[in-house]
Amino acid sequence: MRRLRLRLLLLCAALLVTAPQGSAVAVDPAESAADEPRPLDQVIPAPASVEPGRAPYAIGERTVIRVPGRSAEAREVGAYLAGLLRPSTGYRLPVTTRPGPDGIHLRLGGPAELGEEGYRLDVSPRAVVIRARSASGLFHGVQTLRQLLPAEVEARERRDGPWLVAGGTVTDTPRYAYRGAMLDVARHFFTVEQVKRYIDQLALYKINTLHLHLTDDQGWRIAIDSWPRLATHGGSTEVGGGPGGHYTKDEYREIVRYAADRHMTVVPEIDMPGHTNAALSSYAELNCDGVAPPLYTGTKVGFSSLCVPLEITYDFVDDVIREIAELTPGPYLHIGGDEAHRTSDEDYAVFMERAQRIVAKYGKTVIGWHQLVGAEPAEGAIAQYWGTTGQEANVAEAARNGTRLILSPANRSYLDMKYDEDTPLGLSWAGHVEVEQSYDWNPGTYFEGVPQDAVLGVEAPLWTETIETTDHIEFMAFPRLPGIAELGWSPASALDWEGYRTRLAQQGPRWELLGIDHWRSPQVPWED
Repeated sequence: MRRLRLRLLLLCAALLVTAPQGSAVAVDPAESAADEPRPLDQVIPAPASVEPGRAPYAIGERTVIRVPGRSAEAREVGAYLAGLLRPSTGYRLPVTTRPGPDGIHLRLGGPAELGEEGYRLDVSPRAVVIRARSASGLFHGVQTLRQLLPAEVEARERRDGPWLVAGGTVTDTPRYAYRGAMLDVARHFFTVEQVKRYIDQLALYKINTLHLHLTDDQGWRIAIDSWPRLATHGGSTEVGGGPGGHYTKDEYREIVRYAADRHMTVVPEIDMPGHTNAALSSYAELNCDGVAPPLYTGTKVGFSSLCVPLEITYDFVDDVIREIAELTPGPYLHIGGDEAHRTSDEDYAVFMERAQRIVAKYGKTVIGWHQLVGAEPAEGAIAQYWGTTGQEANVAEAARNGTRLILSPANRSYLDMKYDEDTPLGLSWAGHVEVEQSYDWNPGTYFEGVPQDAVLGVEAPLWTETIETTDHIEFMAFPRLPGIAELGWSPASALDWEGYRTRLAQQGPRWELLGIDHWRSPQVPWED
């Protein structure tokens, strides 16, 4: 009883200090005595450093969001935060450039150690202050603040609160610069709105890269002006024979803009020289025999190839890469390169050398699946590893020679692998991948013979042979995606399965309110 009274007194004191004179804070202390703010370390990804404080901050009806006057990007982050909080709290939460001691502050500046994406979150009874050297850091700090609030903050209608943020300081920077998720829109097509929904879910866990697998045997999903049949014919179907679809250039630009507003870079992938049946079907002249194959709606791989000896092949590649590069402000362009079983080793090396030069010609850094190292990776090239052992000697040698790696081991990070034998969706060629297996590995030590500084980051791919709807995407991504995000952001010292599974369980009510379908893994002690 004595401890309960003490908590009540602390809460009341915090509310009195936080509220400006004359304001009314919509919190009934008698009802909220049992409510404790979420501890600062109970978020995903785990923060780099946490120093608990004593008294919390309470968001009330007089709370304002204070932003720098000279940064449009910071003001946009403030507007984003207000948009998150207004529906559930019912408060106005005006965004202002006027200084003041109270409220939620987004401030640019801070020590160099924060880097481009780090932030410092200071919470006192008077104010919440997020400091960062860039708007990206402010945005990541906002995601932490969001998770520190009760799950009900995700509701789109007013809830009672209280809206308490634990006192103390979080100082946080990412372990890896590249923290990605891939969505395959080629096997099954997903609309702009479906992709935007996934972007919002990725942002919650500080993912900063969306890799779009835009082309494959079953569909070509992006309009190319110089080769229009790629989209109109090659994009007209999908696995199982559905109607398929493609993005106009304006629709693709909208995806890129939406991602950028959430401080996420889009990496487009044009898979070559294999996985190209949709292109070969669209233009007969791209085939060595001059005969266009029929469209393909199955799920086999490795049967198609661009014709390496034909010069028109490189006219095609140049046109496609040029138009994609013009649409994409980010630094990367992915050229695939996997499962080119119909291409000889000699032809593969010739093709990849020329394709990489074309990517460089248009100012982009090339990414390829790790089979790229079987050719000659260009200077600065990035290889994306999707094997299952971490023991391929040629990949390790390439990494030691300067090729950076993105790690996506299929038996750890592929979100399309079944959880268990009864999972109704997904594949199992890399085995069953439960939540613990997808989380319990260290990217820094995973690959034998690879220097830790050769690892650029991690990515969670979601291939869509069996994935047809948004619910399917979410069921396969959650709860595994947050774990990959944590491996990419949090320091190695913070990675602990037992602690993580408890924090993961706390995300369940949040997902319910966000309408995110998810697998209720028996490995996670879910909150009912």
